[in-house]
Amino acid sequence: MPYYDDILEFEPNLDGSDLRVGIVMSRFNIDIGEGLLSACTAELKKNGMQDSNILIVTVPGALEIPLTIKRMAMSDQFDALIALGAVIRGDTYHFEIVANESARGLLMVQLEAEIPIANGILTTDNEDQAISRMSAKGMEAAQVALEVANLHIKIDEVDI
Repeated sequence: MPYYDDILEFEPNLDGSDLRVGIVMSRFNIDIGEGLLSACTAELKKNGMQDSNILIVTVPGALEIPLTIKRMAMSDQFDALIALGAVIRGDTYHFEIVANESARGLLMVQLEAEIPIANGILTTDNEDQAISRMSAKGMEAAQVALEVANLHIKIDEVDI
């Protein structure tokens, strides 16, 4: 078994007390979006975030989230960003376009801007699936944002 006692390792840190987080929520499927947002903000506050360090903006749909996230990322005002919304399968190919392109857009912004972006956009077959997953997904998005923001701060501070 390898010996790792002298290796520096960062433990997961969900402390939000010194972080600033932006949230972009889609208004399409608003009831699901509100459920995601409620769980997300509750988790942020549970982990020490102050209301004054959280900005929430809304956009019409999931395809508008990446551009707004990019604007927020480029402002240098946030330590992490969170995308929230619900894309529910319909009878057309539109579901795949919206689900795939919104996720691709978020990934591109995250890599370009070098800021953590938690993808809390649900992609489900029906509304019942979205309702059953919205609380957990909102909470998980908050946890991802906090953990990765804190990790990036530690990486920037480390001197090895």
